[in-house]
Amino acid sequence: MYIIFGGSGFIGSHMLRYLRNKRAKEIVVADIAENNHPRYPGVIYKKCDVREKIPSDLISDPDVVINFAAVHRTPGHEDHEYFDTNVKGARNVADFCERTGCNTLWFTSSISVYGPSEEPMYETSALNPESAYGMSKQQAEAIHREWQEKDPRRKLVVARPAVVFGARENGNFTRLAKALKRGFFVFPGRSDTIKGCGYVEDLIGSFFFMQEQPDPFILFNYCYPKPYTIEDICEAFVKVANLHRPLGTVPLSLMVNVARVFQLLDKLGFKNGIHPERMYKLIRSTHIVPDELMKRGYPYQTDIEEGLRRWLADEPKGEFV
Repeated sequence: MYIIFGGSGFIGSHMLRYLRNKRAKEIVVADIAENNHPRYPGVIYKKCDVREKIPSDLISDPDVVINFAAVHRTPGHEDHEYFDTNVKGARNVADFCERTGCNTLWFTSSISVYGPSEEPMYETSALNPESAYGMSKQQAEAIHREWQEKDPRRKLVVARPAVVFGARENGNFTRLAKALKRGFFVFPGRSDTIKGCGYVEDLIGSFFFMQEQPDPFILFNYCYPKPYTIEDICEAFVKVANLHRPLGTVPLSLMVNVARVFQLLDKLGFKNGIHPERMYKLIRSTHIVPDELMKRGYPYQTDIEEGLRRWLADEPKGEFV
């Protein structure tokens, strides 16, 4: 039996579909959020807030617990919200595993634990989170690790994903596709920013791949082996979906000032998703190296172009946005 905490979210919905395609016998989706994705017959849907103690009778005898529950969008939340869900949630999920006797736990952390860097970041690199989100994920990793170390029979698989894209993502890649489609995207300050990224189905596959490895604890970065730049990503959108190319590069200071105007409009009720912090994120590289996946021979199913093609094919309307 699999139970997916946070199973109504973007990555959780893809994990659910993958498990259904594998004909997993019993699947439970536990989430505080309403499930807005396709419902599958035979799947058990439970209302669950990981910030509170999780009842032992939520399900009986889970074989694999998957912890995808998180507050993650940055900017977008008060600092305490990241810790309330990501840290308390880690404690409560680990406690649930303890009480129900589950010995297998999968967890999505984040590359935010490294902080932005132009230098390549490996699984062994020093952690230097700059955001409340990154700090909360670092603490959550430690909580899950503490759970695993209590019993040598326990298996813990922790992924540190870079930007994950695919159908129902509604995040960085969706915003980029929308801007390119409208024909007004410009690079703020530079076009060579490295942005670690990967298709959601390859992330899901990597969990099952790592589960088969003999180690009781596995920590791995998830993204494509090739360090794609923001310009590479834009070109892939152009090639796959015939979207407009960026108009060029504009000084960062100008873009930040424009973003502040849109931020004010957003606060007045004109929702737009444009924020000064997102301008800064576009010039900060996330040069992540998926060293563990590469060393162990993970068979990626996609590259950036194939990932975008599969995303496009997965959209009911045949468009990214």
